Formats: sequence, C-alpha cells, structure tokens
Amino acid sequence: MRHRSVGDLMAPTAVSVQRGTPFKEIARLLKEFDISAVPVMDADDRPVGVVSEADLLRKRSSGGGPDTAAELMTSPAITAQTESSVVRAARFMRGRQANRLPVVDAAGRLIGILSRSDLLQLFLRRDHAIQEEILEDVMTHTLGLGLSPSSLTVEATDGLVTLSGTVSRRSLVPVVLRLCQSVDGVVDVVNRLDYAQDDVSVGARTPNER
Repeated sequence: MRHRSVGDLMAPTAVSVQRGTPFKEIARLLKEFDISAVPVMDADDRPVGVVSEADLLRKRSSGGGPDTAAELMTSPAITAQTESSVVRAARFMRGRQANRLPVVDAAGRLIGILSRSDLLQLFLRRDHAIQEEILEDVMTHTLGLGLSPSSLTVEATDGLVTLSGTVSRRSLVPVVLRLCQSVDGVVDVVNRLDYAQDDVSVGARTPNER
C-alpha cells in the first residue's frame, strides 16, 4: 500500500518572510492570507525558522519595541520533503502542535507548505475507494499468510471500516487490522473477525473458539 506523500497534498506556493521582516509586516501577512504562521527564509531561499501567531502574541504581551522575524522566530525550521509520508508528517505536526510544515526540495529550498487543513483531505476519501483499497491491497499483503479473497467482508461508512469474516489463524487478525488502519482515509476499524485456528493461546486449537 502506498500512502499519499507530502507532495500530493501540500500547497505548491507559500507566503514567507525574510530575517529582517518587521513585526507589523508579519502580522499583516498572517491576516491577509488567513494563515497561522510563516517560514523565515535566508538569502538562499532556505527556511531557517517559523514565526507563528503565538510568537507574535508572546511579543505583544511582553512589551518592548518592534522586532524582526529573526528575533521572533522559532528556530531551526522543521521541514518535510515532497516524498515524505503524509502519515508521518501528520504525526509529527501533532506531536509538535504545529499547524503548518514547510516543504523543501532536495537542496533545502522552500517549494510549498503542508497545513493541517491539507491533511483533512486524507479523511475526505470516498468510502468506496477505501473499501476497494482494503480489498485489493490487504489481500495482496496477506494472501501468503492464509487469507483468501472471499474470507473478508469490508464495510466503510464515513471512514469507519468494519471487518467481518473468518481468517485461518488467530495471529492473522492483528496483521489485517494493522494493514487496514494504515489505509489513507480510515478513521477507525471495527474488528468482527473470527478465526479457524487459535495459534496464539497455548494449547488452544479449537476452531472458532474465542
């Protein structure tokens, strides 16, 4: 299965500022473009930091004279590349509580921005597309482990996937669940799978026994 990449979802253009951009100009750009942060660029168009609304608010609450982006920014800038996994980027952004992630090319130059709103596209996939990917790709990954194409029933409703049917061995259940949960657009997975043989519990080999 191939997760969509950062390059698939990012906005290909990005509002940015230079190290010397003043406080008021940064605030104006955030308001004008309705964004929560801007990357700060060096002379080679490489991100060196990020100035967010929170950075501006901290400065305003602490008082003092006007500051530049270089003094306000959070540095170094954390970036992603276009081929990076969207899932990994989403987990990173959640862990850092970041709303926007600069995307760079192989030379480190800014080429786009990935925002939380971009990530929402993952969960707007049609249920039919999710169901097809699970039936085709999960089968491909697990056929060699004893799962036949007719043994699994998949229902998808608003990203909630319900799995039912019988697999040959109990140890296959977490494998199937993990693969289904990794499909783009899946919000959660309901497990209603049964198994013919318990190869997990010691001494338990009774068909369909749970």
